[in-house]
Amino acid sequence: PTLHRRTLRLPSPHRPPTMKTAAVAAFALFAAQASAFAPSTPSPARPSFALSDTAATAADAAPAEVDSNFDDVNLVRVLGLQRLKNIQRRHRRELNARIKNFDVVQDGEGEWVEATEEQSAAMKAEANAAKPKTKPFKRPSKKSATALSATASDDAEGGDAPGGGPLRLIIAGAPASGKGTQCEVLKEKYGVVHLSTGDMLRAAVAEGTEVGKAAKDYMDAGKLVPDEVIIGVVKDRLEQEDCKTNGWLLDGFPRTPAQADALSAAGVSADCFLFLNVPDSVLVERVVGRRTDPETGKIYHMTFSPPDEEEVAARLVQRSDDTEEKVVVRLEQFHANVEAVRGSYEEVGVEIDGNVAPAEVTEAIAKAIESKVAARA
Repeated sequence: PTLHRRTLRLPSPHRPPTMKTAAVAAFALFAAQASAFAPSTPSPARPSFALSDTAATAADAAPAEVDSNFDDVNLVRVLGLQRLKNIQRRHRRELNARIKNFDVVQDGEGEWVEATEEQSAAMKAEANAAKPKTKPFKRPSKKSATALSATASDDAEGGDAPGGGPLRLIIAGAPASGKGTQCEVLKEKYGVVHLSTGDMLRAAVAEGTEVGKAAKDYMDAGKLVPDEVIIGVVKDRLEQEDCKTNGWLLDGFPRTPAQADALSAAGVSADCFLFLNVPDSVLVERVVGRRTDPETGKIYHMTFSPPDEEEVAARLVQRSDDTEEKVVVRLEQFHANVEAVRGSYEEVGVEIDGNVAPAEVTEAIAKAIESKVAARA
């Protein structure tokens, strides 16, 4: 039978420590250490604050005899609020990691207990079986356009349209509009190749292609790479086998009307142009609050997703262009070009409200793609 995470109750010695147990254990150890150094009766042979035999025995035994109640003890006053918060965060992270690895299950009372090897193996097998298989998205024929499915796997069964092929997408949005999050979702859902100009330029330079060499000359000289070179890099990348087979997602390109015109002249067209619309005031708040961990590269937000550890928070840095003044300038530049770019993709363009929960944005994007692809079938 299928095993679920709420089916087993193990004896209490096998239970992972709860938040309360962890805090109480810390207090008990603290109390034992304090009592071990309590003043003892002075004697010529031993200083007054020497470790007594009774205290030493109590200190050794205390961790193994923790009273898990401590109902009348103010742990906040004894350990400090910040220390208790750190214990809670550490416990939550450890528990989440064990849940993710299928090391624990929930018993009938909703408490997490240690999972057996058989249970862990069964839960992993069940999770793998439920994981959706990503297939390249292919546009349906006119005959099956009205039956377009919401999932990539169903879409792949629709067949190719005459002269058609895999899905071709462009996504645009201001800094901090949520493009990165939605690109990851689109890549996973439809199996398309995620492409940014920065990645494509670096790859072309590394491969030593003709356009890559041209781009390298400009980059080494500290100059901006001109549009004709960038278009050449993009076109070469789109002609590679993975893009032809799986389709592609251009992230933030084209940025200007000239780039859009050049891309069209090169014979590159899209099935759907997605524009994430977020108010400037929200964008400014999102950008100004961003911080980066220089050691891990992870990005945090001091309001929406701050780090749990004080040590991590202390080393976070802010990008030099993530100030309010510079963000406003970047947004002005973005708005000066984006409307003209959208005009180049008016037939396939869809505006998405990016000022809602990410899941709602994802749902709106999926519906927009279905609509545009079906209309062009």
